[in-house]
Amino acid sequence: MLKELDTLPPRRTDLHGSILETIGNTPIVRLNRIAQDRAEVFVKIEAANPGGSIKDRFALAAIEAAEASGALKPGQTVVEATSGNTGIGLALVCAAKGYPLVVTMAENFSVERRKLMRFLGAKVVLTPAALKGTGMLAKAEELARAHGWFLARQFENEANADMHSRTTAREILDAFGGKGPDFWVTGFGTGGTLKGVARVLRAESPATRIVVAEPDNVPMLQSGIAQERDSDGRAVSHPMFRPHPMQGWSPDFVAKLAEDAVAAGAIDMFEPVAGKDALAVARDLATREGIFCGISSGATCAAALKLAETAPRGARILAMLPDTGERYMSTPLFEGIGEAMNDEEMEISRSTPGGRFDTAAPAPAAAQAAPTCTPEAAGMIDEIVAAHPVVMFVLEWCEFSWSVRKLFAAAGVPCHAVELDAAALQKDNLGSDLRAALGVKAGAPTIPQIFVGGQHVGGATETFDAFMNGAMTDRLAAAGLSFDAGKTADPYSYLPGWMQPRKIGG
Repeated sequence: MLKELDTLPPRRTDLHGSILETIGNTPIVRLNRIAQDRAEVFVKIEAANPGGSIKDRFALAAIEAAEASGALKPGQTVVEATSGNTGIGLALVCAAKGYPLVVTMAENFSVERRKLMRFLGAKVVLTPAALKGTGMLAKAEELARAHGWFLARQFENEANADMHSRTTAREILDAFGGKGPDFWVTGFGTGGTLKGVARVLRAESPATRIVVAEPDNVPMLQSGIAQERDSDGRAVSHPMFRPHPMQGWSPDFVAKLAEDAVAAGAIDMFEPVAGKDALAVARDLATREGIFCGISSGATCAAALKLAETAPRGARILAMLPDTGERYMSTPLFEGIGEAMNDEEMEISRSTPGGRFDTAAPAPAAAQAAPTCTPEAAGMIDEIVAAHPVVMFVLEWCEFSWSVRKLFAAAGVPCHAVELDAAALQKDNLGSDLRAALGVKAGAPTIPQIFVGGQHVGGATETFDAFMNGAMTDRLAAAGLSFDAGKTADPYSYLPGWMQPRKIGG
């Protein structure tokens, strides 16, 4: 026994006590195919954080600073205004630490972000797009006052900048051998990254030129127009603000942390970026460098690439890439990225004979003997159907089964589901016996099979059609059941997208 123990591998030293320990230490990567040879362009990939963005850093810093100061009590709800990434980071941190979270977000930010936050357990309160960033911030403040919640205040919270001084800046200096790159390029949203990294670079790498990228139609910092605030000190919408595609960049006001950076003389130059260039570079990063990032990352990298055209030969330029591209699928970034096969993909498909949509299905196999079943299983099927007004025989992970379940649930139809593949029915092969008996009774081996009022309706498509032609209304009424007809007007919409009617090549 001792010999066996002696041969055990050494214990790993990179095991983490929680997901929170994986925040930071993101990679810095050289661009090889989209950058010119004149200068070296590097990117810091903040998508490597567990929540997929640079905002994980602030989220952890804000919560831990509030815990340390006593501003955040155990079990207290956290609330914050966010374009999405801060909310996702806070949702991750709050989930790991056990705090409820409510985020406010303008309705025009991508749908994926609100789904991600809700998946992580947060509540998402949308505000009208017309109220812009100042509106979602005002809503968060209002909720905090009304309910006694802890407001994270990312736009002014010093923990934001402090975290970047302690982590992001140190990672940059370490990666470049103790001194910074020749140029460091960043956008600004809260100003936390800008203020926190810039002050460290100013102190320890004074030769590094700090470049702030802004949307070319929204030069709020470059304009020099001071940010106005109301009598309560709350920022009002900046006169230079215009809508732009870089979510998380340049809200409709200049945050206090960004103001601090400007006042400290942290910015050496500005680089304006057109929205179309941000989209194009984000796509180039994906298809030519294998780096998957969002629109604001494309914008920062576009600024770095433009800078590289005139920078001294051999200069090293580092651009921040704030987040991943997966939370932009409903935005213009993915415009033109189809679900169906395009002409070139169809041509590839046609180049070999198998697995094609544009050829006839293979001939049916020779007729088999009529299915049989045990009397016991057939009796169980009859008992189940008689005991419930609506019965579904389903497979737990069958997408057609999910679709009918969703339809019944949305319409408010009570339904008894028998999962033939459930672990409890595998003893003595009962699930298979019941499925065989169901095939005999229904006259079809397919799943799901639905019964209403003791009568067989059919599978998923027969059920959808019965709702559409009114037959289901009569069946449910005879069984003493009513339903929300508004939820069944388009029953086929409950199918997954790839199952819905589509063009050839989908």
